[in-house]
Amino acid sequence: MHQVADLISIFEHTFYQSYNTRLVKGEHEPIYIPANDTTPHHQIVFAHGFYASALHEIAHWLVAGSQRRLVEDYGYWYCPDGRDASQQAEFELVEVKPQAIEWALSVAAGFDFNVSVDNLNGEQTCRFAFQSRVHAKLLELLQNGFNPRTTLLLKALCKFYNTTWPLHAAQFSWHSPEELKDAV
Repeated sequence: MHQVADLISIFEHTFYQSYNTRLVKGEHEPIYIPANDTTPHHQIVFAHGFYASALHEIAHWLVAGSQRRLVEDYGYWYCPDGRDASQQAEFELVEVKPQAIEWALSVAAGFDFNVSVDNLNGEQTCRFAFQSRVHAKLLELLQNGFNPRTTLLLKALCKFYNTTWPLHAAQFSWHSPEELKDAV
């Protein structure tokens, strides 16, 4: 049901003309590459052709302002898998908003969302605490509104996948393990 070709097409129709940006299926690690001498358009390259990776990389693009979209990988710090506790805390801090937007994109597309701490070979942190922060940011965005680019894509995804627009908080219910234990 969820084909990356569909997502590429939706993104193309929504943003190529106005933002000179294309979503590109990559073979390896994801990267954002601004237009340059060899490629006249910006590229959001997602990993291994995975739908979830494409949504995640789009979310980073939706967060990035106009100046950051002129710099490779938006000029953000990134430390790969294997981060220590301090590096992981910094990673999670900058990932809250993109993953909140990714969650919204996933629901608009009728696709399952899973929060990612992206540190399999490093210091383990509480995934549920991170998901709680992502959920809180998502609820804040639903309350205060998404930026115009995010809203355009959310509407396009809802239309294509025949999901509910506007999005509402009840579509994003989530309970921590402690809440589930208390309910029993």
